[in-house]
Amino acid sequence: MKVYLILLAVAALVSYLATPSMRHLAMRVGAVTAVRDRDVHSTPTARLGGIAIFLGVLAGVVIASTIPFLNGVFDASHAPWAVVAGAGIVCALGAADDIWDLDWMAKLAGQVLAALVMAWGGVQLVTVPIAGLTIGSSYLSLIATVLVIVIAMNAVNFVDGLDGLAAGMIAIGGLAFLTYTYLLARSATPGDYSSLATLILAVLVGACLGFLPHNMFPARIFMGDSGSMVLGLVIAGAAIIVTGQIDPEVVSERERIPAFIPIVLPLMVLAVPLIDMGLAIIRRTLRGESPFAPDAHHLHHVLLRAGHSHRWAVGVLYVWTAVLSFGTVSLVFLPPVWAALCIGIGVLGAVLITFSPGLRRLFSRTWRRAGDSAAPLRTLTPEGHARVHAGAREDAPDQETVETSTPDVAPEEKS
Repeated sequence: MKVYLILLAVAALVSYLATPSMRHLAMRVGAVTAVRDRDVHSTPTARLGGIAIFLGVLAGVVIASTIPFLNGVFDASHAPWAVVAGAGIVCALGAADDIWDLDWMAKLAGQVLAALVMAWGGVQLVTVPIAGLTIGSSYLSLIATVLVIVIAMNAVNFVDGLDGLAAGMIAIGGLAFLTYTYLLARSATPGDYSSLATLILAVLVGACLGFLPHNMFPARIFMGDSGSMVLGLVIAGAAIIVTGQIDPEVVSERERIPAFIPIVLPLMVLAVPLIDMGLAIIRRTLRGESPFAPDAHHLHHVLLRAGHSHRWAVGVLYVWTAVLSFGTVSLVFLPPVWAALCIGIGVLGAVLITFSPGLRRLFSRTWRRAGDSAAPLRTLTPEGHARVHAGAREDAPDQETVETSTPDVAPEEKS
């Protein structure tokens, strides 16, 4: 586990340090989210944060390739580099869209290309860990792989509408998924804990955590399509990789009971984005619009209109992601009855947090204090340091200041 934690830290550090540079680049090339009718953010905000996320993932994989413990992972196939190549394609595609607003058909074609590159590199859905099912046709396997990856990318893109939402949800769900894949590797291959899926998830979680300090409300930069598609593609790749690792003859009897987890867990990690995307497609189709036509009726918009603050709406979706993903993982190391009890308690708590005004106010204050305590992290970057000095000059006693309040509302990123 130490190796994976080190790789997570490397990805986080690279992503964190690269984000300010991406913000300056976005300002130079015009990759800025303007204030549109369907948006609720009040000032134009830079995009291209996804490039920093991709750089974190890339750095983590490159470092991993030099670690003897993981030699078997890189010697077995080209899958690690296939994931990186696919992520690089959609990152470039998303960056182009962030700058020039590409047509949705061009983006879809690029997504399919990235999925095909991953499939040709060895990341392909071949088996289903339920009753030993195998996809008999190579063409059906390829189609299934492309479909899973494209759906995951668009699901994350659809939900990416509040500061810190997409990166935080993928970090939480990815951490749960990482826990499962590590436990699976320990059981399936005692003495050799190297796992490609765990490696991919470690660098993904790290890249998200490194980006979050810049993206939390009020965000200095959005990840844009260059980030949301990378997140969706990488976590889909990890899900496809781990799907073929279940062997009922190898794992213990205790873990054979939840043999469906490799399929269910990725769905739980992406449950909120998938629900949001499904509702959006149905809603827009019934209105006679394109499923890719943007609107202001996503789940986070509903929470905001219900009276939730920006931070609270993000926190609510974080809680649901944690309950669904970690609740599913609990089936691995808890008896089914206890796991079901934990899941039930978690769901009840999530419902109370979502709909109870008293709890909302209590946790909102806690969340705000946590955000304020994390604010000094921004000063570690050159732009954050500049903001602190700029604020000090504005607060100088010999200057006239006008106190303004920042509305606690959410920016809607590109759907």
